[in-house]
Amino acid sequence: MREWLNVATEYSVTVINILALIIIVAGTLEAFVGALWAMLTRRGGHERRDIWLRQARWLVAGLTFQLAADVLETAVSTSWDTVGRIAAVAAIRTFLNFFLERDLTDIRQMQRETGDK
Repeated sequence: MREWLNVATEYSVTVINILALIIIVAGTLEAFVGALWAMLTRRGGHERRDIWLRQARWLVAGLTFQLAADVLETAVSTSWDTVGRIAAVAAIRTFLNFFLERDLTDIRQMQRETGDK
């Protein structure tokens, strides 16, 4: 039973990391195309800011998926060294996620106060 749980968890971690990769790549491609278009058409600051806000949302989603994979991975870790490595990576991801979320919240609040979309 334990062996089956380990195999299922390892596959789940791989699938979740693939999903995170897809999310982050999709957001980055969208931001790249949007930024290129904004530079070529000389869009204003609001359009450029919206491009980076959308990418930040994609990154938050991707980091959340990666954190989920980290949590699962700790369930089948057999050594403290592995758990420590996973914990360090999870801490970095949590740190990045926290500050991205805080920046998004600050910008949303500023938009509400100034009446932007």
